[in-house]
Amino acid sequence: MRKVTFFKSIHVKFVLIYILLILLAMQIIGLYFAQQLEETLIRNFENSVEDRMQIVEFSVREEMTRDRTEEDLSLQQSLRSVLSSFQSDDINEIRVIDSRYRILGSSLIDNQSLVGQRSTEELVRQTIAGEAPLDQTKVDPQQRDRVWVATQPIMAVGGDVLGTLYVESDVENVYNQMDDINSILAGGTALSLAITAILGVLVAQTISKPIADMRRQAQAMAKGNFSRKVRVYSDDEIGQLARSFNHLTNRLQESQQTTESERRKLDSVLSNMTDGVLSTDRRGRVILINDPALQLLNVSRETVINRPVTAVLGLDNDYTFEDLIHMKEAITLDLSNYDQTTLLRTNFSVIQKETGFVNGLIAVLHDNTEQEKIDTERREFVANVSHELRTPLTTMRSYLEALADGAWQDPEIAPNFLNVTQTETERMIRLVNDLLKLSKMDSSDTELNKEMVEFNVFFNRIIDRFEMSKSQDVHFERQLPSESYFVEIDPDKLTQVIDNIISNALKYSPEGGKVRFKVNAQEGFLLVQISDQGMGIPKENVEKIFDRFYRVDRARSRAMGGTGLGLAISKEMILAHGGVIWAESKYGKGTTIFFTLPFEADDGGEWE
Repeated sequence: MRKVTFFKSIHVKFVLIYILLILLAMQIIGLYFAQQLEETLIRNFENSVEDRMQIVEFSVREEMTRDRTEEDLSLQQSLRSVLSSFQSDDINEIRVIDSRYRILGSSLIDNQSLVGQRSTEELVRQTIAGEAPLDQTKVDPQQRDRVWVATQPIMAVGGDVLGTLYVESDVENVYNQMDDINSILAGGTALSLAITAILGVLVAQTISKPIADMRRQAQAMAKGNFSRKVRVYSDDEIGQLARSFNHLTNRLQESQQTTESERRKLDSVLSNMTDGVLSTDRRGRVILINDPALQLLNVSRETVINRPVTAVLGLDNDYTFEDLIHMKEAITLDLSNYDQTTLLRTNFSVIQKETGFVNGLIAVLHDNTEQEKIDTERREFVANVSHELRTPLTTMRSYLEALADGAWQDPEIAPNFLNVTQTETERMIRLVNDLLKLSKMDSSDTELNKEMVEFNVFFNRIIDRFEMSKSQDVHFERQLPSESYFVEIDPDKLTQVIDNIISNALKYSPEGGKVRFKVNAQEGFLLVQISDQGMGIPKENVEKIFDRFYRVDRARSRAMGGTGLGLAISKEMILAHGGVIWAESKYGKGTTIFFTLPFEADDGGEWE
């Protein structure tokens, strides 16, 4: 940790920057110097070899064009004598090659065996063909040294090419000289950097020392200590900064005292409020919250401060801080849990400067649990009554429309229709009474007006009524046993149960769908099944559909008039008759409602 802090020091940074600048300048100078020196040395080396090649070319041309007598030496011997005189430390070998690529002479004694043979060097062929000097640098495969190879065409007086000179010179010595020069330059650079570093440390102290004093003063001010003063070392810019810093310290001390006084007043006001209040900074993080707000949100101050207000209020999935800034209406926060219900009405107010810059946000929390609970119960009760009364009213309307269309003139149909209408009217009254008594059904036995009923006849009558009044293109399929089964039930209440189930099946059945009715006898109980081909219910929600006011799809259920109370009432009714009710569903394929009723087999007696 100390190592990291050391490299963050302005003193060290200043020295490092100083050294790096010097090092960069010296590297640029050294690179340019080394590059130029290398080019100059190589160029001088090549010029030196080329000058000697000119002299050798002149001497060789004289030997090759001279008329010889029997007393004169042969051409090979003459060339060997000429080439040996030009042998030096930087020239490895000189060869003379005629225009037919035959080697006429070599300056190396070890290569005399090559005299008379054809040269295979591509550079030689190019020089003779192009009548121009060529050169290249290659690496000696045996010595691993760099060799500079040059060719010089030997031209006769008439302009014909007599041959070419092939020279191999040792250029490695030039590169060795450059390595020595670079070593000297590196040593000088290192020495200069050491001296520069020492001077940089001394110079940096004059700048970093007053800055370090101001840093310590700033840290003391952050802790609330405004009594210290920064020492002024000079009258330059840093000295003027130190004086300004001392003046700033005095002004901050005065402002801090004023702010502290206002803060105590604000704390007193917030502590005595009954509503919860929290305030944020311009980034939406909570900086202030009073005790009522902590109690309403059931949080501690340590877990709230510096957290985003959207996260504290549980709105981070629905709103951003920018959304809350532009929020004009109140938001209801639902903080309910298994133990209690908590609903908070939250109003937001923006803190802005005169320029319009948003400085923060204030949220005021008011406990609206009881009022919301009363409103919710009222809405659910009204919606539930509307849902439960809709089916009887629809039935009555169908029969009344039939009577209005002329059925009242039929002496056989009219009394039956009027009887059904009267029956439905009375059942609506009983339905209203049942809804009002629903809250008492859990704590006391439900009073049932039971009578013995043949279930198939009873069930078919209800299905017929729905089949006649349904508006959708839905087909009814019945799978009822041929045997007669008698159940002791309250016809009105069981009618309400079956009405609720069939109504739900019709609601969610698509056009052209099918609703199936099935009854089986199992060990003293009738198992009744009502199936639809609707959208189905997710597996995790099947067990919840019998809860009061529960709806799988709230938006769609409300659009269809559902309240979530029908199946809850049905459950209570079936339990009161000694049976059970449950559901099975495959999401996207449909739902089946099952319920059981105790029955008695037909013993041949007469029932009215």
